[in-house]
This record gives sequence, structure tokens and C-alpha cells, in this order.
Amino acid sequence: MTKQTAYRLLSGTIGTAFSLLGGVLTLSFFGYQEAGSTPGIPTGPVGHYFIAFTGCALVGWGGGLIGAARNPSANRSIATATALALVLMSVVRMAAWVIGDYYIWLGELPRVEAAFFLLLALAFLWLRPDAQNREVTS
Repeated sequence: MTKQTAYRLLSGTIGTAFSLLGGVLTLSFFGYQEAGSTPGIPTGPVGHYFIAFTGCALVGWGGGLIGAARNPSANRSIATATALALVLMSVVRMAAWVIGDYYIWLGELPRVEAAFFLLLALAFLWLRPDAQNREVTS
């Protein structure tokens, strides 16, 4: 498998996953509005409002990654932006794990997620298309 094929597979897979998760999070907002509903995410109405916005952002981010999978050399910057976002997500999870207030609900999950997101960030940076392979189009 070539580096570009691996990058396209990584971008397409993560882009699809982000888009699907974003759709689920956005739809959970509407599910929370039903009378007598018991949401799967233990938060109040304000929390579900922000979860819906997170879902919308994930749909947009996923679409950008899917675009990068289709044309990697024209979308090099999304690999860098994705790696940065994944590192920030890892920092938040490490802070949640160190603080300990989230342990009752999440257990060791923040630590595992932080490691996973850091590995994904490394993969995006390592597989990012080279600048010299860019095609010049007019």
C-alpha cells in the first residue's frame, strides 16, 4: 500500500466516522426534546444544545476529510488541522483523567481515548501528502 493510498483510506474512514457520529449527536438533541425521554448522555438541556453543535462541527469536519480522501494533494492543510484538533482532544482527555472528577462516569476511557487520538494525529502527519507532489492546475 502506498503512502497516498494509506492517507486516502485514513481520511475517508475517519471522515465517514466523524460524519456519522456528528449526525448521531445532532439527532440526539432532537431526541432529548421528546417528552419523557431519557438521554444516553447524562446532561441537561444546555448540554444537549452544545452536543448538537459539536455534532454539526463533526459533520463539517468529516466532509472535509472525505474531500481530502478524494484529492489528497489539494487538501494538505486538513491533515495538519486534523492532527492539531486530535492533539487538543487528547489534552482535554488527559486533563479529565488527571482531575479525576470524570472517573465515576468514564473510568479509564479518557486515558485510552487520549492515546488513540495521539496515534491518529501522528498518522495524519506521517501520511500527509508531500508538497512537491502537488499538481498545478489553472
